[in-house]
This record gives sequence, C-alpha cells and structure tokens, in this order.
Amino acid sequence: MKSPLNGSDTTYDVLGIGFGPSNLALAIAIDEHNAELPPRERLNALFLERQSGFGWHRGMLIDDATMQVSFLKDLVTLRDPSSDFSFLCFLRERGRLIDFLNQKTLFPLRLEFHEYFEWAAERVRHLVAYDHVVVAVEPVRDESGAVAHFDVVCRDPERPGRTVTLRARNISVAVGLEPHVPPGVELSERIWHNSQLLPRVTELAAAGTPVKRAVVLGAGQSAAETVDYLHRSFPEAEVCAVFAKYGYTPADDSPFANRIFDPEAVDTYFVAPSEVKQSLFDYHRSTNYSVVDMELIEALYATSYQEKVAGRERLRFLNVSRIRDVLTRDDGSLDIAVEYLPTGEQQVLRADVLVHATGYRPRDLTSLLGEAAKICLRDDEDALRVSRDHRVETAPDVSAGIYLQGGTEHTHGLTSTLLSTTAIRAGEIHRSLVARRVTSV
Repeated sequence: MKSPLNGSDTTYDVLGIGFGPSNLALAIAIDEHNAELPPRERLNALFLERQSGFGWHRGMLIDDATMQVSFLKDLVTLRDPSSDFSFLCFLRERGRLIDFLNQKTLFPLRLEFHEYFEWAAERVRHLVAYDHVVVAVEPVRDESGAVAHFDVVCRDPERPGRTVTLRARNISVAVGLEPHVPPGVELSERIWHNSQLLPRVTELAAAGTPVKRAVVLGAGQSAAETVDYLHRSFPEAEVCAVFAKYGYTPADDSPFANRIFDPEAVDTYFVAPSEVKQSLFDYHRSTNYSVVDMELIEALYATSYQEKVAGRERLRFLNVSRIRDVLTRDDGSLDIAVEYLPTGEQQVLRADVLVHATGYRPRDLTSLLGEAAKICLRDDEDALRVSRDHRVETAPDVSAGIYLQGGTEHTHGLTSTLLSTTAIRAGEIHRSLVARRVTSV
C-alpha cells in the first residue's frame, strides 16, 4: 500500500509505533482534535505498522467467538460518547444497529468487532504508513546536548535493503504482546501457537492432511476456544486438552470485580505502594489470566458428557498434567509424553497436531527502543518508570517523549494490555501531547 509519508524534512509531533487498537484510538483522538483547528495548531502525527493492513488477532477470529468486554468499551465512547467513531455509529452505517440491539447483548462477535476496527482504521488511513517495520529509535541531541527529538528508522518497503528515517518530538509505542511458548519449544507445521489457529487449520484442510488426534496445552480462554474449535473442525478426531489445573477456572466478571477495570482504578493503582499493587494484581488475576468464560466451560463439559453417554469420547481432558517431551516422527506425526503430576505416571499420545495456547508476554521494549532505552529511567526492579500520563520518565536533559500503550501493568494495573480503558488512555495521551506542545512553543 502506498505510504502517506510527506517528506524527510517533516518533524512529527508524534510517531506511533504499531497500529493496533491502542494507537488506532490515539489516531482517532488526534484526527478529531485536528478537525476543529486551523492547520498550524494541529498535531502532526503518523502511525507506523509492519503489516500491510489493519489486523488484530486474526488467527483467533473464530466465527462464533464473542468479545469479553462490552461494546461500550470501544475506541472512543468512554472518552467521548458523542464521537461518530463509536461501535454504534459503525453498526448504523452497516445497517445492523436495530438487529444488534434485538440480540440484547453487550458482547459482539469478535469478527464483528474486528470489522469495526477495520472501519475505523480506514477512516484515519491518511495517518498510517503500513508495511513499515521499525528497526531503531535514536535520540537526537542538539548543540547543547539535550534530546528534543527521536529519529525513527524503518525498513523502506519500496527499496529492499534500505531504510527511511522519520523525526518526531514524541513516540507512542503500542506494539502489543507476542506469543509465548514454553522454553525449548520449536514451532513447526504440526506444532503451533494458538495465535495461528485459523490459518493452520485452513492449511491442513486444503492439503487434505488427516487429523486423528490434536492436543492443546493451556487452561485459559484461548485454550478452551481452541479445544472447542478443533473439536468442531475435525469431527473424526480426538481432541485432548492438557493442563496442570484440576479443571478450567471461571473468569470473575462479577460487577464488583470488574471495577478493577474502571478508569478510576488506574488512579488508585498508580499511587499505591508496590506491595499494594502486587496484592491487587494477585487478588484480581481471575478477571483475566488463565480463566475461561463460564458459558464455554459448561458447553465443553456438556459435550464431554454427551460423548460419554454415546460411548464415543472424542473430547478428553488430561488435567493435573503437563507435557514432558515431544518427538516428531518420520511421517510428521508427534509422540507427546504427558505426565500425570500426582503419580508421575506418563503416557505417550500419538498426535497429528500440538497447539500451545500458552498465552502472550510483553515485547522487549529495550531492544525496540535501542539507544533511546538508555535515556529512560528505571525503578528498583529495573522496570521502566512511567508517569500517570503514560509517558516514560527520562533523564533531565530529555524533552522528547516516549509514551507507552501496554507494558505498564507494574504502574497502571491490569488494564494496560486490555481494551477496557483504551479510549480513556488515548485521551490522556492526546491531552498530554497537546499540553506539552503548547508548553514548548
């Protein structure tokens, strides 16, 4: 896709690195801000995305999977309920508003919410450069030695082997999470992370590869969804779920627990002592980590029981267990050694597919920021110090700003990697950018 870059002599007020929902929400806030101002007062922004178009967890867009947050926690509503970038405005434009309301649900299909993201991303297309992979962020020092800008170096999509450098007063880093697999695991055509679920299943079907047994490792929402999807996709196959728990843990989505995702909860968390932060995190892990929606738990259990009654059990749950070893045979199939933890007894499962639904982890910002990481301040745990406005604290001689959208659970709490406060956070960063720009003028 053609880049909207408008010349190497441009100095941007903000360059976004990554263009998922977080920086998309910021782009919308900036676009709405600019629409009401004369050109010289607008924020000059550009967002850089390595993909060729907008995409968010495409590998898990299962046809009947729903969102786990309310549609009101979209890209704008909590920041500005009157914005025409809302999910409801998207539905109205698509002609589905009344049909959606008749469902009486707060939780849209994940496919539909992705369609909403694509719709919003297309409306701010003039602020995005796709096919741009950032390879370095370099502080730019002036004659006095102060850092007022960053040079962001990207691979040039039109000239392989070359780079293009863009200069900015601030950067907004929103590179998301990366798939996590246990140490020593090597992914292959038969061993995947669940983030590749849909394309991998499609490839198997296209190749006509028979699947007699699939094994899924993990106990969270994605693991349970993967088990259910494989069970439906391969009606002749046995699907084995392996996890160290006794059973899936229900997600705590009760009203009081959900208040941990309120905007005010970020304020509470931010000012709390470190031991209180840790307590809050531990108390409320069950709202998000290694937990499954109760409806899906009950559906899987019902399927398992029905198969027992029918005398043909295709869905198996190997609980209190872990995978000890995986060997790939000459024919491509897998021998998976599963240990039952209470006794140490092992069984070897011959399988055609092994899916690691083992979660995600924050990307290494130090390697991404490169030289710019050296001007960032760190706390006693060697974590980045981050201000309430999501700006990384830097050395005194630095006026250029690094804003983080994600990777701030240690300072801002559980919502840092979730959609719950995306709109609010975008507004906070936008206001900070405007305030600092006015101050510096």
